[in-house]
Amino acid sequence: MKKIPLTLRGAELLKNELQHLKSVARPDIIAAIAEARSHGDLSENAEYESAKERQGFIEGRIAELESKLSHAQIINPAEIHAEGKIVFGATVTVLDLESDEETTYQIVGDDEADIKLFKISVSSPIARAMIGKEEGDVAEVHAPSGMREYEILTVQYI
Repeated sequence: MKKIPLTLRGAELLKNELQHLKSVARPDIIAAIAEARSHGDLSENAEYESAKERQGFIEGRIAELESKLSHAQIINPAEIHAEGKIVFGATVTVLDLESDEETTYQIVGDDEADIKLFKISVSSPIARAMIGKEEGDVAEVHAPSGMREYEILTVQYI
């Protein structure tokens, strides 16, 4: 399996979720299954079926998180020396040349992307268009609504 890029914050979020699933969610679902079993006939016990389904989800998510963390390449943006080029972890301020709006994004891993927090996935069209560019360059993004152009105003590694 290939390496999965994560920022320090992204790796911490995955570790916290894994810890919660193992120490809280797993014991809770085991207790719920035991409670449902105590109600008798399992063949018509919707509570039991629901708890078993939830257990399958939790165990699957635990396995997924453990795999991602074992294959993670953790990158601290503050330690990047990319000489002004946009790379994974960079925080970039862009100017939409059509709407004249400034926006600041951080390029992060797929699991930590959250557009509400202006964290975009490294595999998103806008991030792919910006990778390798520098301040003053124009990134052309092939968006569903058509071609968009963004001027790179600043590149930071924070």
